[in-house]
Amino acid sequence: MAWNEPGGGKDNDPWGGGNQGPPDLDEALRQFQRKIQGLFGGGGSGGGNSSGAGFGLGSLGALLLILALIWAAFGFYQVDQKERAVVLRLGAYHSTVGPGLHWNPPLIDIVETVNVTEVDHLDSRGSMLTEDENIVDVALAVQYVRANPEHYLLRVVNPEVSLEEALESSLRHAVGSSKMNEVITEGREKIAVEVQQRLQSYMDAYETGIRIVKVNIKDAQAPAQVQDAFDDVTRAKEDKERLKNEADAYANQVIPEARGAAQRELEEANAYRDRVVARAEGEADRFVKVLTEYKKAPEVTRQRLYLDAIQDVYSRTGKVLVDVKGGNNMMYLPLDKLSQGSRNSSVGGRGDFSDAELTDLANKVLEQIRRENPSRRREGR
Repeated sequence: MAWNEPGGGKDNDPWGGGNQGPPDLDEALRQFQRKIQGLFGGGGSGGGNSSGAGFGLGSLGALLLILALIWAAFGFYQVDQKERAVVLRLGAYHSTVGPGLHWNPPLIDIVETVNVTEVDHLDSRGSMLTEDENIVDVALAVQYVRANPEHYLLRVVNPEVSLEEALESSLRHAVGSSKMNEVITEGREKIAVEVQQRLQSYMDAYETGIRIVKVNIKDAQAPAQVQDAFDDVTRAKEDKERLKNEADAYANQVIPEARGAAQRELEEANAYRDRVVARAEGEADRFVKVLTEYKKAPEVTRQRLYLDAIQDVYSRTGKVLVDVKGGNNMMYLPLDKLSQGSRNSSVGGRGDFSDAELTDLANKVLEQIRRENPSRRREGR
């Protein structure tokens, strides 16, 4: 009998140790298999050792398959329409994906989503020194979006803090290069545009992934200690502007009228000049013609000129003096009084004499006097 067989002699073990022998490998494998079957719900004893081992391996494969399915299921994720997802594989940037359903291996990839359409706000307020060495309190608001998710998540530790510090720097630069009056009154829009441009350049240089949408200056005023004085200055400037506008309105009203009156006077002067010149030219032509006739017949022309002058003078007077030839009395006919009385009578309804009728009446009276005068002379003889 061999030394390693059970039973038999007493001291068959060459290393000594009494009845103990080396462990049985087959028995050890069977015990390990039974433990595995117990873990996965297997069991059985007796002659089902080989079938139990196959069942245990199948259960282990099924478990691994279920775990793989669960692991794969956790890899699906949804990206919203207004978001973008940044994929990090083993801690390094891998890709940026858009809206929709995506899958990445869990525990290997990390997905961070960023809203790229939502407009966020950042308010800031501080005291700034202007170019003319005055202090102003400025309050402004910044609207921005996260335009580049990769830069926003990976390039800067805290983009909002960088934005706030860059905003303060941009505002100080813009206010420091402007006068106080511009900051408080009409220069706000210009300063806001300058701050926005400078702030965007800072964000691009830092690679924060932030895009500035709008910068609004909500308030800009002097410190509270001198606010009353600045209010007085502002009111004085408003009064100055109002008086200037009123003066401009008055000037716009008066100047056209003055220009119209000047143009009217000029036209009247031109018309008077043309009238006088035409009359002078007519008188000169008539004088030349009279001179020609005078040279031909001086006596006749002189008499004619005298009669024309007398006629012109008498035609413009209402008094007539009648000198009866050979008599000592001079008759006076107040035709102007008669004419005035005739008009008054016409108004009152008691007379209807006109100037022509009065003239005709005067002529008849003169004619009657001339006829009666010779008969009186004969009687006196």
